[in-house]
Amino acid sequence: MIVAVIGAGPAGLMAAETLAAGGAQVTVYDAMPSAGRKFLMAGRGGLNLTHSEPMPDFLRRYREAMPHLTKAVEAFPPDALRAWSAALGQPTFIGTSGRVFPEAFKASPLLRAWLRRLDATGVVFAFRHRWTGWEASGGLLFEAPDRPRTVNAEATVLALGGASWPRLGSDGAWANILAAKGVAVAPMKSANSGFTVAWSNIFRDRFEGQPLKGVSLTIGAHTVRGEAIVTRAGVEGGAIYALSAELRDAVLAKGTATLSVALRPDAVRDDLIARLSVPKGKQSFSNFLRKAAQLSSVGVGLLQEAAVASGRSLALLPPAELAALINAVPIEISGVAPIARAISSAGGIRFDELDHHFMLRRLPGVFAAGEMLDWEAPTGGYLLQASFATGVAAGKGVLRWLAQQS
Repeated sequence: MIVAVIGAGPAGLMAAETLAAGGAQVTVYDAMPSAGRKFLMAGRGGLNLTHSEPMPDFLRRYREAMPHLTKAVEAFPPDALRAWSAALGQPTFIGTSGRVFPEAFKASPLLRAWLRRLDATGVVFAFRHRWTGWEASGGLLFEAPDRPRTVNAEATVLALGGASWPRLGSDGAWANILAAKGVAVAPMKSANSGFTVAWSNIFRDRFEGQPLKGVSLTIGAHTVRGEAIVTRAGVEGGAIYALSAELRDAVLAKGTATLSVALRPDAVRDDLIARLSVPKGKQSFSNFLRKAAQLSSVGVGLLQEAAVASGRSLALLPPAELAALINAVPIEISGVAPIARAISSAGGIRFDELDHHFMLRRLPGVFAAGEMLDWEAPTGGYLLQASFATGVAAGKGVLRWLAQQS
């Protein structure tokens, strides 16, 4: 059984491992000079492999794609991923947020151990091989360092990633190749991304890079607690990423979106009004707000931005209105950060193009896995978990299909 895996990220490597364990002769092709470049990038701040929350809650993170991913994730769940990591000498721990990390808190030791194990099982790597499609007889076409190459394989796993961070290898160029074969590909969009805001020069220069901690963010019916970061161009951070799908879709539909920020989400309204009703004395109004409402400097600055935008003076607002504004500061989102800078991407191969074993219905013997499928999930370990799980599912799908052909 000769199988080609195209893409040396988590989904492709996991498919290769599954195939090799099943007795297949596997070669992994990748356009980059080495494996797992985006995986290594994900581990820069501590590799968040998966999450420890109960499976029903975990699966709901995949939103509309949940029915399509459930079987794969349940077959290779977070506990299986943790055991796999431990078997590679990288035991994991659960952080205070419920996220799961390797004890080394890095991607590189895990990747090195993984590549050693793949090598030991006979998996071959062909780097600097950019896939360009198929020849007329069905052979895989690659641009290789020395010359174009044609590769004949009994089955193929496509694991080329989405379209975020293209300099690390996932540039989405595969979409046109598959579209030419009649495969429906949903347009790729930024996911887990930052957003642009037209800050005033004063606010931008003073608060760029500062966090809004312990806030509650709301758009429509969706609310998230967490942290946001003021950037020169707008906002980003964990709580922003958790709402990125709703914010993105609103901006794409209407041109703008209004994000409501509760700076003191746990404060009792009447208590906050009482604190704001105390005479401020000789202190500046900014200092008064910091002390009376226990706001950070950036929080006060955000209130000033909102007041200026509405044409009102913050200092002249009655305590009740000021209290209401503190927990509903409007930020007008004017755009989505470029997909090249997004953590991940939405869109990709539509699930109705795949059978239950991740094989493309129009291309028998060709399977797909990972972020090139049409799903998205928030940060927190959900992205990697589904990439690993669909890699396993695609690998098993190949083995099943090849057994049926013999």
